[in-house]
Amino acid sequence: MTLAAATGAHGFLSPTGVEIVFLLVGLVTLGAAVVTVTTKQLVHAALWLVVALGGLAVEYLLLTAEFIAWVQVLIYVGSVVVLLLFGLMLTKAPIGRSPDADSGNRWVALGVAVAAAAALVWVVADAFRTTWIGLDGDAPQGTTKVSGEILFRHWVLPFEALSVLLLAALVGAVVLSRRKTREDRSGREGAQR
Repeated sequence: MTLAAATGAHGFLSPTGVEIVFLLVGLVTLGAAVVTVTTKQLVHAALWLVVALGGLAVEYLLLTAEFIAWVQVLIYVGSVVVLLLFGLMLTKAPIGRSPDADSGNRWVALGVAVAAAAALVWVVADAFRTTWIGLDGDAPQGTTKVSGEILFRHWVLPFEALSVLLLAALVGAVVLSRRKTREDRSGREGAQR
């Protein structure tokens, strides 16, 4: 007799309503993410990114992680995407189709994406294959106290590594943008002479 049968819990072949909604929202989020990276219109890509990040927030709500869901909405949807849209508007990015958005390496990028997705699914499935999240229990899973304890007890090193990675990306973006403005300025000065 299995653990799921002994406790009367739902199994893989008998999903609950929450699990069905989770799957449907996950499919919509996946579709929005695919459209985000395949569209040639930068503004449309940013708007589809809003849909994908919003879908992730809904997934967090379905997993009873309300705090993480609101952080997702406030930080990613509310700040990062707005910053991205302002960046597109201020840098004179093309509104329509952009031929520069296609590097010609679609098959290589697709191969890398499929390999990364397969590795991620394998690692997550292997790590959590014996874990069952009971959404009907009384444990306050999505509270700030529980999230903070888990984050700062078990995930402090990856959290800090991610912050260093984001700082390096920010510094790299500043260096690349300054180099381009210097080249533009020197090109304009040479044309005026």
